Amino acid sequence: MTHNKQRVLLELLHISDPTLPIGGYSHSNGLETYIQQKVVKDVDTTREFVENMLIYNYKYNDGLFVRDAFKYGTDQNLEALLELDNESHALKTPMEVRDGSSKLGMRLLKIYVRLHDYELMHSFFEKVKNKETPGHYAIVFGMITALLGAEIKSVLSAFYYNAAVNMVTNSVKMVPLGQMDGQEILYNMHDLIAKLVDDTLTLDEEMRGLCNPAFDIRCMQHETLYSRLYMS
Repeated sequence: MTHNKQRVLLELLHISDPTLPIGGYSHSNGLETYIQQKVVKDVDTTREFVENMLIYNYKYNDGLFVRDAFKYGTDQNLEALLELDNESHALKTPMEVRDGSSKLGMRLLKIYVRLHDYELMHSFFEKVKNKETPGHYAIVFGMITALLGAEIKSVLSAFYYNAAVNMVTNSVKMVPLGQMDGQEILYNMHDLIAKLVDDTLTLDEEMRGLCNPAFDIRCMQHETLYSRLYMS
């Protein structure tokens, strides 16, 4: 492995680290509602939840936004990134998910504007600071990884893996599950993630924002749960 490829790999591991201090651990994205309603209640239903979220939600929403933000980041196209960011905002119906995504994106930007001097990233950051664009996480992730010189398949693999880790980690805490159960679920997602990456690369952009009404409803219900551990 050349030094440059090794550096890019380390950059990708860093930006997709679930422990990155952007607050991702405080969002369940509706999982808390599913658990309180006893839809997710054991190993099998947790596995089903994670698989369905990746296949029917992430692939057509944030996964596709990462892909297209990566393209516009590679092209240094600020206007296209801003338009994509606003489309992402419009398609996130649940308030907690919409607000959570923009907060994660802003925190990720705050980390990386201190680490790199990419003109496109700093221009986008100024737009977010001035409230001219929401700065959603998937858009920021795609843009920054493009500027870091990563390859799109690796970027999408890291993004989907990070999403799976967060869902499994939250399930272990809330269902609850054993640590080994969680690791087995996560490990068995590898083939699915590889397929999701290939599928995402070939999806038409008109598929962005494919509706997931049950997911949206559970996220909206989360706003009024009697007790909550997570922000979404």
